[in-house]
Amino acid sequence: MEDNRDLILDPDVESEESAVASTQEGKYVTFKTGKEYYAIKIQYVNEIIVYQDVTAIPESEDYIKGLINLRGKIIPVIDVRVRFKQEEIPYTDRTCIIIIDVNSTVVGLIVEKIAEVVEIDAANIIPSPSFGKADKSQNRYVYAIGKVGEDVKLLLDPDKLLNEADKALIGQAEVIQGDQVKESHAGSEDDKMEGIMI
Repeated sequence: MEDNRDLILDPDVESEESAVASTQEGKYVTFKTGKEYYAIKIQYVNEIIVYQDVTAIPESEDYIKGLINLRGKIIPVIDVRVRFKQEEIPYTDRTCIIIIDVNSTVVGLIVEKIAEVVEIDAANIIPSPSFGKADKSQNRYVYAIGKVGEDVKLLLDPDKLLNEADKALIGQAEVIQGDQVKESHAGSEDDKMEGIMI
């Protein structure tokens, strides 16, 4: 699998940004949920990490699994399978969290299995057809279908995975969790100073 783009960009070098944007064009990170393979534009993806313990958010929707602390940054995570109204399954060593940034909102997507990074030409992307009365909840999040050889990938609109109420609740939880982390660090520093004084 290709590098999952933990990139650091120099904001002062526009040419480098343009080059990166060019290399990302048409590339998607694909993953499996249930029997289907989904794809999300690589430009949204910050990194991919193995599953780690999550701190639950009280009174949140079942698909919002909670918060993780990733190198000091508090990030909400949602279970894509549960979001799609599919049966919840235990997490395994293949379970991953895709960290994405959508409109300055950073969120983690818990997925069953990362597949690969693929390139999908615009000519091979068709608008998502009307599914009529099909009860597949995930269809509302799919904006198009991409053809990769003989395979089909369902292209996700990540901005639709969280509604405004979810974002507000997560924002409040992030503030509370962030304050707790700061207090914990402050307590650790106080303990160090006491040790030095003794």
